Amino acid sequence: MVQQACMSRKPWDLAFTAAPAEVSALRRIMRTHLGLWGLHEAVEAAQLCVSELVSNVITHVGPGTPTTLAVSMSGTYVRIEVHDPDTRALPTLLNAATDSESGRGMALVEAVADRWGVQLRADRKVVWCELATGLCSSDGHSGGARVTRVEAMLSLYEAAKLPRPAGPNRSPVSVVVAEATAVDAIADLLHWLRAHGCDPDEALDRAQIHFEAEVGLSADMVQSRR
Repeated sequence: MVQQACMSRKPWDLAFTAAPAEVSALRRIMRTHLGLWGLHEAVEAAQLCVSELVSNVITHVGPGTPTTLAVSMSGTYVRIEVHDPDTRALPTLLNAATDSESGRGMALVEAVADRWGVQLRADRKVVWCELATGLCSSDGHSGGARVTRVEAMLSLYEAAKLPRPAGPNRSPVSVVVAEATAVDAIADLLHWLRAHGCDPDEALDRAQIHFEAEVGLSADMVQSRR
C-alpha cells in the first residue's frame, strides 16, 4: 500500500542588507522556496508581504540596515519574519488615503495576511505575518481533492499490479469513458507532482520519451517478425 508522503518544510533564514535592490531578489527567493514546499497558492501573498515588510525597514530604519528574513511553518500557516536592530521604529497600521504614496505598507500586509504582529527582543525587533495554506498539517500536501484522489489511485495501482484484460467486445461508449478517465487521471497526476514540488512539464517530457521509446521498440519487433 502506498503511504502518503510528508513534505519536509524546514525553517530557513537569510541575512541581507536592507536596500531597494534586494526586494526583487527576496521575492524570487520566496517564490523558489514556497514552490519547493508545494505552496504555490501562497506565493503572491508571501511576495507582497516580504516586499512591504522589507520596504518598511528601508523607509523607517534606513537603507543599509542589517536585516534578516526568516520563513517557517507555524502549524498550517506560513510564517514570515523580518528582523532588524531598531526597537524604536515600530510599524503602524495607518488609514492612508487612497492617493497617498506612503503609509500603506502595513495596510497591504493586513489585507493579505491572516494575522501579523511585532515582537521586541533585547537586540532587535521582529515584524511577522502568517498566511493560511489550507493544509491539514504542517508537513501535509496542498492541492485539494485532485491530490487526494491521486494518493488513493497510487494505492490502488500498487495493490492491483496486473492490468484489466481488454475484452474483444468492448463497446465504443466504454472506450470514450475510459479515455475521459485517463485524461482526468493524467491531470490529477500533474497536480500531484506540483504539490510534491516536482516539475510537471519535466515529468510530461520524460513520460513522452518513455512512451515513444516503447512504441518504437514494439514497432521494430513487429517489423523483425515479418
